[in-house]
Amino acid sequence: MRSSVICTTVAILMSSVLLASAGVADESEGKSWWDDDGVQTEVLLPTPGGDYVRSPVADAAADPFIYDPRVACTDGDIVLFPECASIMPACASGIDAGDGKPGTVIYWYRAERSRSPLMWHYFRGPECIFGEKPRDLLAEIAGQIAHEFQRTPIAAAEFGSQPGPHTLRGKETNVWAAAKTQTFNLSMLGQNVTITATPAGYTWDYGDGTTWGPTPIHGAPLHADRIGEQTQTSHVYTETGRLTIGLTTHFNGSYSVNGGPELPIPGQGNIASPALPLTVWRSETHLYADDCIVNPHGVGC
Repeated sequence: MRSSVICTTVAILMSSVLLASAGVADESEGKSWWDDDGVQTEVLLPTPGGDYVRSPVADAAADPFIYDPRVACTDGDIVLFPECASIMPACASGIDAGDGKPGTVIYWYRAERSRSPLMWHYFRGPECIFGEKPRDLLAEIAGQIAHEFQRTPIAAAEFGSQPGPHTLRGKETNVWAAAKTQTFNLSMLGQNVTITATPAGYTWDYGDGTTWGPTPIHGAPLHADRIGEQTQTSHVYTETGRLTIGLTTHFNGSYSVNGGPELPIPGQGNIASPALPLTVWRSETHLYADDCIVNPHGVGC
C-alpha cells in the first residue's frame, strides 16, 4: 500500500446497511484504486465474500452523505472540463495501474442520506479509478428478493365454517381465517437475509360461484349460541349440494440484510389454504292443526 495515500470509504446505495466500495485515493494526482485493503473496520465490516458492509453501530456517527461514482469525461465533458484532457490519456494507458490495465474516469456525486427523495450534487472529480470495482451486493440482493419471496415456504392460513361441515340453505354460514406473520432466515450472496411475510388480505371462494376479496377482513369464529347470525364474512347458500370453500391469503413481504432496516418486497405472496368441504341441506317447516295433547298420534306429534 502506498505511503502517500489516504483511506476513504465510499457508500454506494441509500440504505443504512450498504455494501460499499473502498477507494484509496491520491487527491493530488486525481487517481484512486478500488481496494479492500486499508478499510477502516470501525466503519465497514468484512463479509464472507470479501466485500464490505456498513456497520449499523458506526452508522449513527457516519458521514451524513452517501456517494455515487458516475462515468466522467464524455465527449462533451472534455470541452467543459479541461481536467479531463489531462487525466484521460494516463487513465486510458494504465501506466499508473501497476498491472497496465486501463482505468475508468469518474465524477463523485453525493447526497444527504437523511433527505427523501435524494438530491444528488457534484462533489469531486474527475478521478481515474483502477482495478475492479467491488460488487454491489445490496443491489444484487434487491434484484433477486422478489423471486426469493415467491419461493419462501409461507404457511397457509387455517380457516373454518359455522355451521360446518353441514349448513342449511337460506341461512347465514359464517367463515373465518387465522393467518400468522412469519419470518425466514436465509443466505443470499454470502449475506444474512431475513424475510418477513405479513398477512394483508384474503380472497374467499364460497364454492357456489360467489367470491369476495381481496379484503383485509379475516372474520372470527362465533360463540355456539350465536351461530346463524350474519357476519362480515358470512354467506347465504341458495342451493343444496356438496361443495368446497376456498381461501387465498395475500402476504406482503419485507426483508433486511445483515440486521439492517426493513425494506419492502415488490408484489405479494398468494397462498391458498386446503379446501374446506361443506354440505348444504334444505329445511322444511310445516304447520299442523292437531292438538297433540288431545291426539298424541296426530301428524306432527
